[in-house]
Parts: sequence; structure tokens; C-alpha cells
Amino acid sequence: MSVQEIKASLSLSLVFMFRMFGLFMVLPVMALYADQLSGATPLLVGLAIGAYGFSQALLQIPFGWLSDRVGRKKIIISGLLLFMAGSLVAAYSESIQGVILGRVLQGCGAIAGAVTALLADLTREQYRTRSMAIFGMGIGLSFCLAMMLGPAIAASWGLSGLFFSNVWLAAVGILIVLLVVPSAVTRRQDLNSSVSKKSVRQVLHNTELLRLMFGIFALHFIVMGLFMFLPRELENTMNIPRASHGWVYLVGLLGSFMVIIPFIIYSEKQQRLKQCFVTAVTLLLVSMVFMAQVGEHRWLLISGLLVFFAGFNFLEASLPSLASKLSPAGTRGTTMGLYSTCQFAGAALGGVLSGWGYEYWGLNGVLMVCAIPTALWWLLSVTMKHPPYVSSMVMALNPANGQDAGSMSRTLAVIPGVEEVTVLGRERTAYLKVNRRTLDMSALRQYGEC
Repeated sequence: MSVQEIKASLSLSLVFMFRMFGLFMVLPVMALYADQLSGATPLLVGLAIGAYGFSQALLQIPFGWLSDRVGRKKIIISGLLLFMAGSLVAAYSESIQGVILGRVLQGCGAIAGAVTALLADLTREQYRTRSMAIFGMGIGLSFCLAMMLGPAIAASWGLSGLFFSNVWLAAVGILIVLLVVPSAVTRRQDLNSSVSKKSVRQVLHNTELLRLMFGIFALHFIVMGLFMFLPRELENTMNIPRASHGWVYLVGLLGSFMVIIPFIIYSEKQQRLKQCFVTAVTLLLVSMVFMAQVGEHRWLLISGLLVFFAGFNFLEASLPSLASKLSPAGTRGTTMGLYSTCQFAGAALGGVLSGWGYEYWGLNGVLMVCAIPTALWWLLSVTMKHPPYVSSMVMALNPANGQDAGSMSRTLAVIPGVEEVTVLGRERTAYLKVNRRTLDMSALRQYGEC
């Protein structure tokens, strides 16, 4: 990667990290500090936790399309300004309704599509996977930091202080976009980073992809439910001070990473991805059983948290990979756009319905609300087909090769190990699905750089 590509990857990842960090920080503290807000009920607290998901789900794809028309940086800065405005509304609110409005405004800054599209504009095709990996690691790191620092910030400065910190994070993000992120000279059509209207129907007719989209919906539905009751239980049942909750989450996350990293390696090397996937969904159900018994055995709450994070982290890492494997060549951007929409819709509904369950039936009500989509997901996982063991690859075609898109597609399709091909003739780019175990790389490299 060139210096500019590294600079673009790191700076854009940092911008998105700041925004996601601000959204995630609310999860472990809202249920604890909502009693400071007038009109707070468990249902409205749940809505405040998941409210950002409604606007994210509605605007995720439109903001990506809009960035194609008015420019990437303008949309990113506009989204960060909306996030800043929402944070200020929530920070100055003394009622739960005001916080909900602020969270909705925060979610209106749906810049994921614009950020990934700008990243595609600033990196060459053969290095796109590396830049996206940096981007993905940034999101994971922001979640871990938010779980650890959110409780500490709220304990020192309260809920309003937490939202004010979001304002500063957004401001720093805007400065990074203006001063550090390179400006794209050309805008590239990238089928792995943009949503194509033509491909939406193709993706929605793929039943295996729909299973995964329900899965990410269910996973984030459950996360919202978990944080409806977990902070209260840690404080009231386990007698752990609010400021120390971050260390509990950190230990849970680190412990789960030690379990799932070899689990992920095993699932890929031994081609046991479906079996490991079903096991991870089963762990989510087991964690709910543990947590339901917390009244009799307090230690089961921590055990349930560890089991949950083990299942959650494996699924959070493997679901995007599976979606990428199952998406037809050249439709990954469309697939992941719909995938993100389902993710945020799950967060929104999970917050509302879990709050409703907690208001009327307490802890067991939340667990029952979360168990229903989890059980359905388990059934869908057991009956899913074994995923194909293929990888996505983008190839910059040699300019000297004069074949048109159709001829080049047929030429590449007969190379051993190439499963699917989509060629963009004007951009001289090929999108491939390949089996790396049987791929003839020397034959492939005759036609371009991978």
C-alpha cells in the first residue's frame, strides 16, 4: 500500500471509530442513569438505547447513494454534524423524551456507506481488502473501548457528560476529514463498497443470505436486551460500583477473545464453519438460561456474560465473512448495505421490545423477548446449507488487454479455481469468487494484478 492509501485507511477508520464509540458508550450506562431523567420508564429507556437504530436503518443506503451525487466528504461532514447536534440535544435534555430525540438525531448521521465509498476512491483494488480490514478492526476496538470507558465517564460526569464527550469526538472527526483525509481525484465505481439498485432483488432472492440478515438482526436485538438489565443486575445483585462496570465488560470481552480466536481458526482451516456457527448461536441461548437463574446463584450472571460474549464475538466476526462468501460476485456492497440495515433495525426493535418486557415482567421478560428471535435463528442456522469455501478477490485488469467485458469474463471463468466473475469494462476491474485451494494464480496474473 502507498503512503496515501495507508493515510486514507487509518484516518477514515479513526473517523468512523469516534462515531461508533460515541454510539456504543450509551449501552452500558443508560439503564443505570435514566432515573435522573423525568418521565423515564423501562419502555422509554429501551427506546433511548435503540433509537439510533431506527434512523440508521432508514438512512444507511440513501446516504450512500447521496454521496455519489454531492460528494463523499460533504456527506461525511454533514453526518458528523448531525451526530454532534443529536449529542447536544441529548446532553441538555432533562427528560427521557429529549434523550430519545437526541439519539434519533445521532443515528441520522448514517455515514458508513459514504466512508467506505471514499475509502474505495482512495485505494487501489488490489489493496482494498487490507484497508477494509483496518476499518473493521477499528469498529471492534471502538466497541471494546466504549464498554470499558463508558461507565467511567458516566460515573465522573453523568449522562450529560457522556453526550458532551460525543460532541468533542464528532468535532475531532470533522477536523480529521478536513485536514487529514486525502481528497479523491477520481470517483470509482466499486461494487464491493456501493449499493446497486439492480443487485437488490438478486440479493433478496438468496435465501441463504436472508438467513444471515435475520441473524445480524437477532444478534443486535439481543445486545440491546442484554444492556436493558445487565447494568442494574451488576450494581444491585453483584454489588459492583457503577464506575467499575467497564472492567467487568473488559474481562468478559478479553476472556471471550481467548476462546473464539482458536475457534475461528479451527472453523476456517477444518471447514467446520456451519458447526461452529450453530454452536455460537447455542451459546447465546445457554447464556440466557444462566442469566435467568441469577436470583438463586449470583455467579451465574458473570458466567452468562462470559458465555454470551463468546458467542457474540464469534458471530459478529463470522457473519460479515459469511455474507461476503454467499453474495454473488460484484454484489458485496449491496449485500453489506442491506446487512447493515438489518443490523440497525435489530438494535432499534431490540431496545423497544426489551424495554417493554422489562417494564411488565422484569429480567425474565427481557430474556423471554430475546429468546424468541434467538430460538428462531437457531432453527435457521441448523437448516442452513454448508457455506462455500470461497474468497472474494478484486483484480485490476491489464490496460493492454483489449478484450471487452464479456470476452474477459469468459476467459477468467475457465481458469481453475475461479467460481464466479463480474467484469467492469470501463474501470478495467474484475470481481471474482475463487477457491484458493485450487486457484491457478499464475494463469490469473496473466490478465492483471490481484
